[in-house]
Amino acid sequence: MARRMSISGNYGTFLPGLMKAVEKTNGDVLELGMGMFSTPYLHYQCLLANRQLTSYDNDQNWAQFFIDYGYQQPHHHIVVVDDYAKANIDKWWDVVLIDHSPDFRRVIEARRLANLAKYIIIHDSNGRYEKVYHYSEIYPLFKFKTIWDKDARHATVLSNFSDLKDFWK
Repeated sequence: MARRMSISGNYGTFLPGLMKAVEKTNGDVLELGMGMFSTPYLHYQCLLANRQLTSYDNDQNWAQFFIDYGYQQPHHHIVVVDDYAKANIDKWWDVVLIDHSPDFRRVIEARRLANLAKYIIIHDSNGRYEKVYHYSEIYPLFKFKTIWDKDARHATVLSNFSDLKDFWK
């Protein structure tokens, strides 16, 4: 089944941080907000490494798109939530990608997971998106922070457990 969609390279600028975090860990991965860049990458990386991936989305049709293509597998659990407050995510994760909507939920989930994840990657973190995502509210909750600023849309890696000074090496 073919499906037409508009995709921008801006949607995947979190990939360098996500790839490095996955490379540096071996435990469970959480994806908040499924997408054409993150979901296939995480699905196959976790499959190859025998890791558990849990993906949440609040758009039933979007999640169904990935389910229809066979992404719902024993190593990859796809969950549709009508409200992220109900998402059962309060456990330890090695890697978390925060890239979901509605926009205001991103800081809420980052706050929720600040002490439950080795690495948290947040998308669209440069200053011009501050008025949308309000990430400055959560930065004080983290001991370590590094920014991928090589693209127009920055991504930030946050941690309370791993010093990020050599993260990009």
